[in-house]
Amino acid sequence: MTADTRPRRTEAEEEIASAYVASRKRFPGDGRVRAARDAAFSHFEHAGLPNRRVEAWKYTDLRAQMRSFAPLAPDTESHVGTASDPIGALDRARAIIANGRYRPEQSDLAGLDGVTVEALSDVLASAPERVGRLFDDGDDVVMALNTALMLGGVVVTVAPDARPSRPLELVYRTIGDTPITVASRAVVSVGANASVRMVESHAGPDGLAYQVNTLTELDMDHGARVAWARVQVESEAAQHLGSFVARMGRDTTLNHLSVNRGAALARWQAAVHVGGSGASAGFSAATMLSETEHSDNSLVVRHTAPHSVSNELFKNVVDDQATGAFQGMIAVDQEAQKTDAKMMTQALLLSNEAQFASKPELEIFADDVRCGHGATAGEIDPSMLFYLMSRGLPPAEAERLLIEAFLDDAIDALGDDAIGDALKGIVAGWLARRGAVA
Repeated sequence: MTADTRPRRTEAEEEIASAYVASRKRFPGDGRVRAARDAAFSHFEHAGLPNRRVEAWKYTDLRAQMRSFAPLAPDTESHVGTASDPIGALDRARAIIANGRYRPEQSDLAGLDGVTVEALSDVLASAPERVGRLFDDGDDVVMALNTALMLGGVVVTVAPDARPSRPLELVYRTIGDTPITVASRAVVSVGANASVRMVESHAGPDGLAYQVNTLTELDMDHGARVAWARVQVESEAAQHLGSFVARMGRDTTLNHLSVNRGAALARWQAAVHVGGSGASAGFSAATMLSETEHSDNSLVVRHTAPHSVSNELFKNVVDDQATGAFQGMIAVDQEAQKTDAKMMTQALLLSNEAQFASKPELEIFADDVRCGHGATAGEIDPSMLFYLMSRGLPPAEAERLLIEAFLDDAIDALGDDAIGDALKGIVAGWLARRGAVA
């Protein structure tokens, strides 16, 4: 007889299982989709929520930190107001995804010539093969749970050679006055030689302990160019789990920026396949943590074609008793000769209790490459602080300017001034609140 060595289910794992069984027949999609959901849920049942023993989750013990699972968001009318707009100064089109479901009647899609936005639920019913093509969610429990529990979202198609005049914002909002769980997905396909600017924003009610699991699939045909800014300003009591998978074809360019502020627990993970020669990928992040917040950014960039480039710059500011982590890997296959890849993570610790862990890695099987990584962590340079104070600035103002400049480097890496200026307002707001508390 072989004993079952699996640990007992936690309360949250029991609640996830009950929610799936109760809602399985009401989820969008036909029998083929239901089979995919069942397979994904089976993976969760076997593995459970990830913990520190899972290498990719070494710094975020989700099994311990997710004490309960909030009910799945009901399909009720939810209106997104202007009060929850963290980048209101930016002129852009908006696709509203409220409580996980696309709301076309609230959306503004003007200025998007060559771009089609569809409800994910409609695509799951008519052409489910368009969803989940880029990854095997059996490799990650959180992505598997997104497949099992996804309530809706959007499918965005950018036609070949399209050049929409406005950026498109995917507006993810959690709405309500009781804790709920929202699982949603965006599937974005960019045609050959098209160029598009995307913003992905996540927010919800202050003080509410809701839970979010969101996943983005980005497929780029040859010559496509994408600038993607991700904004996470969730409630200080929320748990936010975000995943991003991308496939880059020949001569494509992707610049991706994450601005993270808020959420009791926030985890963003990305897997990028640089699969075409001449492709260029850039990833940057500006993360702000305070009180007892925890943030974890994880990125794997895999080069499988020659003459490709990737650059990563992750900036983190950690205050109070907050904790943060970054795990990054550059993987270069044997066929990916002439790869040029660099990765850097930097943490600025503003208190003696703040903690940050960095784990950059290289996995190289080609012999003609230029790859490197680095990590730094420390406090504000006292000589820089003294220089500004010697010019007449008060200590608090001098410190604010240095923190702002530190994070602005990551935002500027996106290469889009209009989007960057809007996002710098989030940094300024965080610093203003920090100054008010201090």
